[in-house]
Amino acid sequence: MRRSDPYKIFLIIKAASAVLFAMIFTASSVYQITVAGLSVLQLVLVGTTLEIAAFVFETPTGVIADVYSRRLSVIIGWFLIGLGFLVEGSFPLFWTILLAQVLWGLGYTFTSGATEAWLSDEIGEAAAGKAFLRGNQVGNLAALVGIGLGMGLGAGRVSLPIQVGGVALMLLSLYLALSMPETGFKPLPRHQRSSWQAMWQTFRSGLDMVRGRPSLIRILAIGLIYGLYSEGFDRLWTKHLLENFSLPFAEVFQPVMWVGALRIVSLLLAAGASGIVHRHLDTQNYGAVARALMGISVLLIVGLFTFALAPYLAVVLLAFCVVYVARNVIAPIYTAWVNQRLEPGVRATVISMSGQVDSLGQIAGGPLIGLIGSAVSVRAALFSSACILTPVLALYARAMQRTTPQEKGLENKDERDLA
Repeated sequence: MRRSDPYKIFLIIKAASAVLFAMIFTASSVYQITVAGLSVLQLVLVGTTLEIAAFVFETPTGVIADVYSRRLSVIIGWFLIGLGFLVEGSFPLFWTILLAQVLWGLGYTFTSGATEAWLSDEIGEAAAGKAFLRGNQVGNLAALVGIGLGMGLGAGRVSLPIQVGGVALMLLSLYLALSMPETGFKPLPRHQRSSWQAMWQTFRSGLDMVRGRPSLIRILAIGLIYGLYSEGFDRLWTKHLLENFSLPFAEVFQPVMWVGALRIVSLLLAAGASGIVHRHLDTQNYGAVARALMGISVLLIVGLFTFALAPYLAVVLLAFCVVYVARNVIAPIYTAWVNQRLEPGVRATVISMSGQVDSLGQIAGGPLIGLIGSAVSVRAALFSSACILTPVLALYARAMQRTTPQEKGLENKDERDLA
């Protein structure tokens, strides 16, 4: 089969995965509670298992993508993700759902660094930065379709969206195996691929690059803080909305309909915001990217505090939209920021490291926020999440200054090496 245009393939991946993930996630939490009958502790352990799997496998799979093949890594990843969801939707048992999280987490790490690195290899770093933003916009619109499909399929049997989504993700893997090109990647010579030694050397090269560049250390520190705050918000926002506020027209509209409507509105707003950023942000300008991330993070933090403390439902709903849009826009810009000035041989490894520190932050931050919520209140837990995020503003301010002689020298060296 003739290989397709890499940019189009990337957009297909973003669109298909957004539809299928939205469809699956519309039903998965309801499925785990009503069909599998998981307790509160088990629900938490399901999330923790996923994050641990992502943390453990992130760097090894990134190294595989650098040593062997980005394309192969992406194909394997989507197959494993699909298999994980198929297992979860077919066997409503606690231990099988835990197994599904391991498969999903492993599959995700095969795709996370490799997809971005593959696109950068195929179309160039400058074009890839714009593609990340465009893919984010396409994914937002596609997710709207997924939410509708999840509600429609789940109305008859709540496990059906999970099963159908798992099979469809495995078919996506097959499609990529037949159509995904790989012309820009230069793997290590075959005689260096016979053992883990080559993989370890690639990982060490990526680690040395991070250690030698203070800007990369700051970027990864910001990623860690994002992970620390995010798990608490993700687990508790729905509980806060449903328990602390009276939703109008409750006799007609079930809570899932209110949550779904809120997600749809937020997705539409996020798609519009991503389009604006896509048109106006120069993703190759280090300072411009840092300033954009700083400004959006201010909005995110204000939204988080407002969501936690506001006493009125209308204000809380507006704050949620601000938080959702800000988080959605930050993700591809942060990826483009990590991607700047990385050597091709370690690109996937360093990008994977950014995913790994995010997972580490979620593993550490989630239980802490949960304890606060149990001991005090959900509002206190959400307030704490907002507080945890605030140090990123100082790190962004430092990134925009870059005034130390050592950092100026390193940045100038980067530019000479790339010239």
